[in-house]
Amino acid sequence: MSESDVTRDGVQGARPGRQAPTGAHAGRRGRRRRRGEQPMVPDATFSSYYGKPVLNKPTWEPLDIAGYLYLGGLAGASSLLAAGAEATGRPGLAAPAKLGAAGAISLSLAALVHDLGRPARFLNMLRVFKPTSPMSVGSWLLSGYAPLTLAAAATEVTGRYRLLGSAATAASAVLGPAVATYTAVLISDTAVPSWHEGYRELPFVFAGSGATAASGLALLATPAAEAGPARRMAVLGAALELGAFRSMKRRIGLAAEPYEQGRPHLLLRAAELLTAGGAALALLGARDRRLAALAGAALLTGSAALRFGVFHAGVASAEDPKYTVVPQRERLTSRHP
Repeated sequence: MSESDVTRDGVQGARPGRQAPTGAHAGRRGRRRRRGEQPMVPDATFSSYYGKPVLNKPTWEPLDIAGYLYLGGLAGASSLLAAGAEATGRPGLAAPAKLGAAGAISLSLAALVHDLGRPARFLNMLRVFKPTSPMSVGSWLLSGYAPLTLAAAATEVTGRYRLLGSAATAASAVLGPAVATYTAVLISDTAVPSWHEGYRELPFVFAGSGATAASGLALLATPAAEAGPARRMAVLGAALELGAFRSMKRRIGLAAEPYEQGRPHLLLRAAELLTAGGAALALLGARDRRLAALAGAALLTGSAALRFGVFHAGVASAEDPKYTVVPQRERLTSRHP
């Protein structure tokens, strides 16, 4: 350098104001010299090393785990319906609700064990009880709930040990709400963005979805004269499910995008139409057996579509790093403006 020397302490004798214009001055001079120059730095993209996602997406089988989520809700709400029907003298409603609860929880456990690969893996989860773990609490909950529903159904079919069956029906109804909703707590306790961000509303969504599924099954199998509680449950469940889900999507912001795109959007749109339509038909079909059956089929299908839509949206949000990175940056910015 002609007018300065490079030393261990830096450049001595340099005059940056004259020799090396920087900052705004350098930018203006550069723009005057190269008026048509395009920016060389591309827009930021949300990716990770070697193009891998920030999170490992869930490896669960969709049919197994989404089915497990759906059937658990159907079982838990059916137990509530069975206990109410038995208490109010509606045997035509109590019987299909008891059988539905027992069948749904059996299939739910089968789907869970199939996804785990070996029954021993489920039994291993019962070695300890950890109240802070939704998976641990859920495993113990299912272990207590399933035998109760099977006992209630068995006494209903055989017509024997009625007192035992009534006690089992009442006990399963006590556990039913937890069975219907704990899976929402389970998935929202993960790092999957579209599940985790919805932790406040998702249990209410699943509670409403379970109620619509249970009422749908009851409407299919119950005489119209005894189906009044099922019709009321259908309307209340649909209102809770749809209202809570819309509230959740408004609150979680960017994490709601996967619910509005691709396969999840189609499933959730179908769930909304089927649930709302099924609830309306349930009211209109109070005296028409065919309308009641159509309402029941719509409610059952709509509840299943919701669970599968939620499952696939969560997987999609785990695959795209922006749903993890952007909310973290926004939270940091809000803390340190």
